Formats: sequence, structure tokens, C-alpha cells
Amino acid sequence: MHKKILPVLACTFSLSVYAQQDTLDQKTLSEVVISANKFEEKKKNVNQRIDVITAQQITKANAQNTGDLLSGTGQVFVQKSQQGGSSPVLRGFEASRVLLVIDGIRMNNAIYRAGHLQNVITVDPNMLERVEVLYGPGSTLYGSDALGGVVHLRTKSPRLSLNGKVISTGTVFARGSSVNNEKTVHGDVSIGGGRFAWLQSYTYSYFGDMRMGDHYTDKYPDFGRRSKYITSVNGIDSVVTSKDDRIQKFSGYQQWDITQKFLFKQNERITHSLNLQHSNSTNIPRYDRLQDLRNFGGSIGTTLRFAEWFYGPQTRYLGAYELNWKPASAFDIVRLNIHYQDIEESRQQREYRRYDRFDSRREKLRIWGFTLDSRKKWKTDELTVGFDGQFNDLKSVADRTNLTTGVKTKLDTRYPNGENNMNYLGVFGQHLKKMKDGKLVLNDGLRLQMVNLHSTIVDNSFFNLPVTDIQQNTLSVTGNLGLVYLPSNTFRVAGGISSGFRNPNIDDLARVFESSSSLQRVIVPNADIKAEYSYTADLSISQVVAEKVRIEVNGFYTWFRNAIGLAPYQLNGQDSILYNGIMSAVYANRNVKKANSYGYNIQLGVDITPHLSWAGTITYTYGRFKNEQGDKIPQDHIPPVYGRTNLTYNRGRGSTEFFVLFNGWKKAQDYNPDGEDNQQYATPEGMPSWVTLNWRGQVNITRHFLVQLAVENLTDRNYRYFASGFSAPGRNFVLAVRYNW
Repeated sequence: MHKKILPVLACTFSLSVYAQQDTLDQKTLSEVVISANKFEEKKKNVNQRIDVITAQQITKANAQNTGDLLSGTGQVFVQKSQQGGSSPVLRGFEASRVLLVIDGIRMNNAIYRAGHLQNVITVDPNMLERVEVLYGPGSTLYGSDALGGVVHLRTKSPRLSLNGKVISTGTVFARGSSVNNEKTVHGDVSIGGGRFAWLQSYTYSYFGDMRMGDHYTDKYPDFGRRSKYITSVNGIDSVVTSKDDRIQKFSGYQQWDITQKFLFKQNERITHSLNLQHSNSTNIPRYDRLQDLRNFGGSIGTTLRFAEWFYGPQTRYLGAYELNWKPASAFDIVRLNIHYQDIEESRQQREYRRYDRFDSRREKLRIWGFTLDSRKKWKTDELTVGFDGQFNDLKSVADRTNLTTGVKTKLDTRYPNGENNMNYLGVFGQHLKKMKDGKLVLNDGLRLQMVNLHSTIVDNSFFNLPVTDIQQNTLSVTGNLGLVYLPSNTFRVAGGISSGFRNPNIDDLARVFESSSSLQRVIVPNADIKAEYSYTADLSISQVVAEKVRIEVNGFYTWFRNAIGLAPYQLNGQDSILYNGIMSAVYANRNVKKANSYGYNIQLGVDITPHLSWAGTITYTYGRFKNEQGDKIPQDHIPPVYGRTNLTYNRGRGSTEFFVLFNGWKKAQDYNPDGEDNQQYATPEGMPSWVTLNWRGQVNITRHFLVQLAVENLTDRNYRYFASGFSAPGRNFVLAVRYNW
């Protein structure tokens, strides 16, 4: 069916896009204010493309995690290696090349890798009041890592009373999903007076093993099936045949999130706030690695390799104090944020029947940071200036346990086993000027960023590395220049150029690890790599027609330079070493590539009647690397064409929506052979295209009581997102009940 539907959708969506109907005025381009420039600003005045997911849309989406919330918009592609994972992709950039920000605070740290990440799921989607996705380089405002864009996650805040009486607001809800036996409960409450307000939130989620769809392509009827798995039988690892090969055995996990905030209004000019967040999980199985087969002398066998491979509990603590001050002179507003993050993550693995080596590698990060932002408005100008810093301290440890004897021995750590520090300091200015009675708006900005990195290897006995002290000091300058043309309230043209950078972090410079089971190679440190840069040209056109139709077309072209990629390397004069008992090729990260990429996004929204509306989106990206030999190869992380369309009916207390999500083919010849595209988890031809049909509805039984129902993947389609080693959910029935006051 998808072979017939997808071309039709592709043609239709070449004139369409997912309209953010809750944030857009369909009659004009005068949209709600956002915080793209650190402080509130009308979206129409910013030349950069920005998508907004509002509180209403977040509630309506009912997503199990924040990654699912992003992918459900049809605007952001999200990769998954396991159920407890989500790695957003913006314009062909992913992981450490996309900046995650929560409440104005950088989430990216010194060990964000270039592959695929799961850190975004540590943010509770049930506590989000807004998500802003900024496409293209965002380094002027946010610094390193914002090559492809910024995902800014904003959590709920406590509310002060405006009438002198104490007010209480809150939400409690419970949700269940059939496809993974999900059980989620959430509660948050805000109590506020005239000067002091307090907010508390708790969320607990249980996710069982995920069931994939049962409607397969005719050519690949066994794609993704979990036919066998390893479990313990009478204390011995045994390969067991699955009773239901559509159940992705060992993919479930549990998670809980706690948020607490305090707000104190000292006077009309000064407010203080305290933001405390905690996220924790059980062990999260690395599902894609549990499918890997053993490697014997360079050939792949038929026996599953790993009896155990899981991420240990992923723990995130955040504490932040923020001061907002409206001085009587100089600046209109000054904001100071001082924050601390404590993060723990680990990797645990054991091969089949290797009871003598249960390997545990653990990382603990302590991160201090601050941002000092201020804004001044005068006549037709707005100026935002700021100073920020982040200070990373990493401790990396590892050991191997003999499960039979209980004896622990030393093991090579993922990162240097001595001191690891990475510090960022930056200063920036962003300017906006309205000209020609507001019909022309100039955007320009500049950032100066300094980064210091220092790692030491105390125990060098595992690899006898020639360098045990790694240091790097860099200075980067980035900026942006754009112009917005607004001849009327219904037409807008915006264009600009911007640059972004990503300083190599500890994961790039100093890690040691086995990159893959199918390509036996080991990655070793290299302190000589330099910062990556992206330079992007953007053009956007928006038009409202007859107060009922809104169309927006966005195009971009990116030059990616000094790209860091894995390349053959020598260690002590050798291009291969013995690692974990297997002769492995030596690789290291190097600045060996440059890339050019381009793409478009088209959006269309139509008000058919006052109660019935239609919207859709399509996104296309193309990218190619040029390596040292001058060969052009596909750029990794480039998703296939993808998008969404929906038909929505709203009336009175209820609403219903039918929507379609789709991905085009990712052909095998378009996979990067050395990157993170995970071709081993696709078919021999690549990743097949797919279409899912979905329905959801909700009704307010009373003013405060809301019931939500959904049926996702109605046709029970079996599919995977490109680069994912984990199959997407099959047919899923969702029920949620909410009480708001």
C-alpha cells in the first residue's frame, strides 16, 4: 500500500506543511511572541526559521517522551537505537551538533557524542509548557554545538496571584498504551500569592517491551523480527526462540521525573526564582546491540553476541537560581542565571557465556554554568548582549567483574582515567533594527567564544598511548546577518546568512572504544583536531491568502567545514591492535571532511470551515561529504524525505484529528559507509519507505475533566526510522484521563 500512497503524498506535500495552528494567526503574520533572541520577540521579526510547540499542542500530542513529542510534529526527524532513546536531527545534523537547551541552560556537555544520544528523554514532556526549535546555526546566542540548530525546552513555572488571593493551579493525569503496556501517572501543582509562588511536579512511567507492527513489506517479510534472544536458563546463557517475534524483547524500562520551582517577587523590578529538576531511570537496554552477531576473524557468525548490553540508570540533577531585574536606566532588563548539573551515565555489557567479564564503564559529570543577558530598546533598535560560561568536570571509571568468582579487575575507561575538564566562556551581541515603518527588519549578531580542554591519562597500561596529557585552547568567532521584508500583514520574505561552530569535546579528542561489531576497529585519542564550522544561507517566504490559507516555504544551503570524522590512524606505529581479544583496526577522529548540504521545508494550513482545518508538512535534505581523496560520499545523519498531514475538527468541548506520518526510502547507496547511519539494521536495499495512519480525539467531560483517546498506526505497519536499530510501535491504543484546575 505504501508504494501507492507515498508518491501521492509526496506530490501533495510539495505544496504543504504542518501549521502550528495554536500559535499562528491565520489571518495575518502577526504571531505570538517567542524567545528566539533570549527575550520575548515577535516571530515575524526574526529571519531564522523557528517552530513552536505550545502547551496546548503538548497536551494534545500525549507523547510518551520528549523525543516522541518532537517526531510527532512531522518537523523534526528523531533517531532511536532503543525504546529509551531519542536523537533529534536538524538539517542533517545530530547529537553533539544539535544544541539542547532547557530553561535557558545548555544540556550539551563534554561527552555528548557525534553518534546518537538519548539525553532529550531526561526532560519530562508532561512538564513542558513550550518547545522552540531554531533551525540553522545558533551559535551567536548559544555558543558551541548549534551547527544544525537549537531545541529549546521550556518547563512550566509557578504562577503569582494578581488579585491578592492565594491561587492554586495544577494537573493530574494517568495514561495507558497497549503497544508497550505503558503506565504513566503525573501530578503537578502551583500555589501562588502576590509575592511568592511554589510549583511541584512528579511523573512516573513504566514502559514494557515494545511490540512492532505486523504489516510487512512483501519483499522483506521478516524485517526487524526478534526471532531469538539470550536469557539465563538454570544460570546458563541460552539462546531462546521468541514466542512472539514481534515483541522486541528487552526493550522496556522505567523512568521518574521530579521538578520543584520557587518564585519570589521582591518588588516590581526584581524577581528571584529557584529551579530544581531530577530525572532517573532503571537500566535501559541497548536494543540494537542485543541484535548484533558474533564476529569470528572478520566474518559475522550466526550466534547473538551480547547476553547483556544496557545503559545504567541515567540520572540528571539540575539546580538553577535566576534573577530578573528591570533597572531604572542603562538596560530595560537584566537576567542572571547560575546553575549546576550533576549527571551520571554508564555502559554495561557482557558477551554470550563470558561469565568472566562483565564490563562496566561509568561516567560522572559535574557542570557549573552561568548566563548574564541584558536587553535595551530605543527608538527602532533592540540590542541583546550577554556573557556566559560552562565548566565541565568529568570522572571516568571502569572495571571488569568475574561473575563466577566475584573478583573485579581494572578495565580501560571510555575516557581518560585522570582529570578531565572542559570550560566554555563566551560574549555575544544580537541586534535588531526596524526600518521603513517596520517593513524592513535587520537582524545581526556576533559571538566570541573561548574553550579550554584538559585531559590526563593516569594509567596508560592498556594501550601505551604516546600522549598522556591532552590540552587544547581555541578561540572561535561566529555571527549572523539577516533581513526581513514585511510589505503587509499577510506577506513576509526573510533571508540571511549565519555561522555556527562546535568545539571538539572530550568525547571527540580523548575517548577509547570499540565502534562496531561488524567493523572491528578501535577508536583512540587524537588531540590535533580543530573546531567544526557550518555556514548557512536561508530564504523563507510566507503568505496568507484570503484569511484562510497560510503557506510557508523555507530553503537553506549549508557549507560544513573542518568536519570531524573517523579515519585510519596509527598507534605506536601500528595500524591494528589487539582489543578485547580481537585484532582491530586503529581509527581516530580527524578533520578529514567537508560537506555541502541543502534542503527545503514547505508548510500549508487551510481553514476549510470555522471548525474544520487541514495542514501538512514536508522536509527534504541532501548532503555530500568530500574526503581527503576528493571522493564525494553521502553525508551521514541525512534523513529521507519525511512529513505529516492532518485533518482536524474542533467544536465545543471536543476535537478529533486524523493524521498521517510518512518517510521516504533511504536507499543503500545514500548511506554513509563510515558514519552513524547504521546500515546493518536496514534491509540490503536500505530503509524502506512507510506511511502510518493515525487518529486521536479528546473531549472535556466537564470544565476540568478531559478524556483523550488515540489509535496510532491503524494499519499495524511494520517500519523503522532511518538509522534506527529499533522498530517503531505497531498498532497502539491510548487512553488518558486528565483533571486540570
